[in-house]
Amino acid sequence: MSDRTETLKKILEQDPANDFARYGLAMEYAKAGRPAEAAAQFEALLERNPDYAAAYYQAGQVLERLGRFEEARQLYRRGIEVHTKQGNRHAAAELKAALELLE
Repeated sequence: MSDRTETLKKILEQDPANDFARYGLAMEYAKAGRPAEAAAQFEALLERNPDYAAAYYQAGQVLERLGRFEEARQLYRRGIEVHTKQGNRHAAAELKAALELLE
């Protein structure tokens, strides 16, 4: 396990509500080829903070790698709603493109 992963885990032990650290840990797991662990971290993050818009695309990609395509589609749809509500048309368009590839 990388030093970054260990550092992020320690941060989350001290502050489980640190969304930035949870996102970072999920990304570290994804980069390390550990998609199930990444998915669990993204799920925890989005459950706690459904407005954490940056997580939707990456979480969907991880779910796709796990073959969990229907969950990825649902996540992309939720992400499109969040990004649209936040006025981020570019990110919403990226999620729409990812969704279209699955449909």
